Amino acid sequence: FPFPYTPYRIQEQFMEALYGALEAGRVGIFESPTGTGKSLSLICGALSWLRDWEEKRRQEEARLLALGASEQDGLTPQQARPGSADTAGEPDWVTAFVQKKEERDMVDRLKEEQIRRKKREDRLEKMWHNVQLKYVAKRKRCEEDEAKRLLQLSKEALSQGAGEGVLDQLDHNEEELILAEYESDDEKKVVSGLEDDDDDLEEEHVTKIYYCSRTHSQLSQFVHEVQKSPFGKDTRLVSLGSRQNLCVNEEVRRLGALQLINDRCMEMQKNKHEKKSDEENEGKKRRVSRTVCPFYSYEQMQFLRDEVLVEMKDIEQLVSLGRETKACPYYGSRFAIPAAQLVVLPYQMLLHEPTRNAAGIKLKDQVVIIDEAHNLIDTITCIHSAEVSGSQLCCAHSQLSQYMERYRKRLKAKNLMYMKQILYLLERFVAMLGGNVNQNPGCQAVSQTGTVLKSINDFLFQSQIDNINLFKVQRYCEKSLISRKLFGFVERYGGPASAVKTNKENQKLAGLQNFLVTLQQGSDKEGTPQSPPVEAEHDHLRSASPLMQIEGFLSALTNANQDGRVILNRQGTVGQSSLKFLLLNPAVHFAKVVEECRAVIIAGGTMQPVADFREQLLCCAGVDPARVVEFSCGHVIPPENILPIILCSGPSNQQLEFTYQTRDLPQMMDETGRILCNLCNVIPGGVVCFFPSYEYEKQVYGHWEKTGLLSRLAAKKKIFQEPKKANQVEQVLVEYAKCIKRCSQTGGQMTGALLLSVVGGKMSEGINFSDDLGRCVIMVGMPYPNIKSPELQEKMTWLDKTMPRVAGQAPSRVLIENLCMKAVNQSIGRAIRHQKDFASILLLDHRYARPATFNKLPQWIRERTQVKPAFGSAFAELRKFHRGKLDAL
Repeated sequence: FPFPYTPYRIQEQFMEALYGALEAGRVGIFESPTGTGKSLSLICGALSWLRDWEEKRRQEEARLLALGASEQDGLTPQQARPGSADTAGEPDWVTAFVQKKEERDMVDRLKEEQIRRKKREDRLEKMWHNVQLKYVAKRKRCEEDEAKRLLQLSKEALSQGAGEGVLDQLDHNEEELILAEYESDDEKKVVSGLEDDDDDLEEEHVTKIYYCSRTHSQLSQFVHEVQKSPFGKDTRLVSLGSRQNLCVNEEVRRLGALQLINDRCMEMQKNKHEKKSDEENEGKKRRVSRTVCPFYSYEQMQFLRDEVLVEMKDIEQLVSLGRETKACPYYGSRFAIPAAQLVVLPYQMLLHEPTRNAAGIKLKDQVVIIDEAHNLIDTITCIHSAEVSGSQLCCAHSQLSQYMERYRKRLKAKNLMYMKQILYLLERFVAMLGGNVNQNPGCQAVSQTGTVLKSINDFLFQSQIDNINLFKVQRYCEKSLISRKLFGFVERYGGPASAVKTNKENQKLAGLQNFLVTLQQGSDKEGTPQSPPVEAEHDHLRSASPLMQIEGFLSALTNANQDGRVILNRQGTVGQSSLKFLLLNPAVHFAKVVEECRAVIIAGGTMQPVADFREQLLCCAGVDPARVVEFSCGHVIPPENILPIILCSGPSNQQLEFTYQTRDLPQMMDETGRILCNLCNVIPGGVVCFFPSYEYEKQVYGHWEKTGLLSRLAAKKKIFQEPKKANQVEQVLVEYAKCIKRCSQTGGQMTGALLLSVVGGKMSEGINFSDDLGRCVIMVGMPYPNIKSPELQEKMTWLDKTMPRVAGQAPSRVLIENLCMKAVNQSIGRAIRHQKDFASILLLDHRYARPATFNKLPQWIRERTQVKPAFGSAFAELRKFHRGKLDAL
């Protein structure tokens, strides 16, 4: 395997196992602790396989083509033989002929493929050499821009003279708000002209690797790793992202909300296609002024596509290239998918089928690598779950009725029919929450509060919408872009009173005037510095048309009945109540991926316990257990660099057991404090202490404040608390790191800092406490999830019904145990980030020593863990460990 430096032994093993899994078309679960160079192993292992595979294909093709050439020279001896009747009653020569024909067809196919590939390679080749072309294109663009500007100026001069003609019954912009005539699928057998110009885009997809990770920053990191690797120069790599990340049209970007950006973009393209047809029937009707995206130009995007394939780019580089070449990076990068060898994309795009199809991703016989996959199950569940609030439902109903009222005369029957169906659905949903759609949702109190769970069918029957074809309504929403039109309508007319109102024109105007006034207040800097809360809520409603959220909920209801539940959450008022769709069986959505792909690799730093993936995802998705391979490797750090201890009792011999019953006892909180005080005396640098929840962390902190323990702690380490708000995390971390650095340089009383964080919070995932930032990680108690939550209970019931018992334990019990240990492994894995790092890990709870729990720790930690019944010996061990390290430094 080519590698930028000498790989560790485990990296070699990792790559060999990966290569094997890809070659055999397996589903692999790969665990390689963070800090062991997982990304590089993935890159080098997978790309080596791809390169070899391409080479094999090439040789095979060459062989067949050579065969084909020799055959055309003369008859093969077989055909010259006299025909003896075959067993099947067909003469030999017929069979032979059919066989030959198949071979010949294959040869022809290969030839075509070769010509195509040649074309593609030539094009890329040309790009390497012709830097000149770039400048020509650039110059041409500048000239075009100049011409456009002059044209614009002359237009403006003209329009100032013709100001009077504008008052035509509906002005231009309003034409855009009217829904186009809609035909459902059955009526529309004749495909419109849209597809004609897409034919030349259809390119054959070469075998490729799809690599996905959770966040854009992780993807960017990965692209940089590839650039550094030996494959950096000659791999065709494409980064995909959402329009939110890739759009370069400022006017659209400003919309902010992803759904709005998507809709606006689609609309502009629709306009582009319609413009073409409009120009043909120019005489028929007055042309509507429609905006078209200047970046959606085919030549420019082809240029961008080739540019991307020639030289690797991450998302940021892609966007700046798009701005420079005036081409859309979002579509340009999609055009590059067929020819690319490595496609880098976020989870959402790969795991959500509609998104996947929209992006032109074809998984047939391709390789998929899912990185950072420790919470893959939750991710799939989240992507396919949806929630709508009562106030959104009412708001959508009110907006849609006003829209219908205003344009009734201009709308076609088909449109009115579907709009009535949507209004009816909204009305029934609000009724299910115990409200009336025609009254203000904020003022209607709910009689029976609480949470009710229903199966999809029960929900459809009880809300009396089982007679509506949700699939058709969903298609209608997608095709007619109704939510986008509605948003435009509301932007135009909706005053802050977006609740119900009578539809008189004068009130419309009043609403509009109010709206303008609020806009002006916003733009006057001298206005009130703090807008009243009502305004803020109004902004929240305006961030996206509520109908968009509701469309998500409708499409969720089209899942199979046994795979999901609808949660009716009735709170104080109808506005605060909500309907939520919960996906119970993530495997249904994962099955497609596993079936189509040649191989799927699920990789992560801490994948233990692996059973979840095996049972909930793979078995349910119908994967043959023989197809699954597991690979878990140790860590690169020497065994003496890590000291994991399970502590069963504290300094005053109080047994450590943090259950819901015992953890609130003052003596438990005191004992935890004493342990920390002792440790802070002997551990240099940073100590990170994880609590099971924000609430408990607060409670303990308050208790320590009262007993004076906090000030004793603060004398040794400066104390930081994990903030609840995501945007403050960065700042706390910076302060924390600064403090540790300062203490290590100055010496003195303070030895560093203590960070109190929460399992599953912002600090337990994706943030590295390397070196001095985390010399000791402490886990207080066992972070079991809240069993009382209706969603978890439903999932448990579902598992018990559908899954077999494991080693005499109910699947729901196993789930709880696994969720807890996954969280623990995520958190404690934060401390060791590279080969020379060292840290101690302290698990405070005697229950960690139970074999079933103990075995769920990652192997490299488990092998080195000591169970200490008493605090004395544990403390001595820790002191020795950290002293030894200090002397060695």
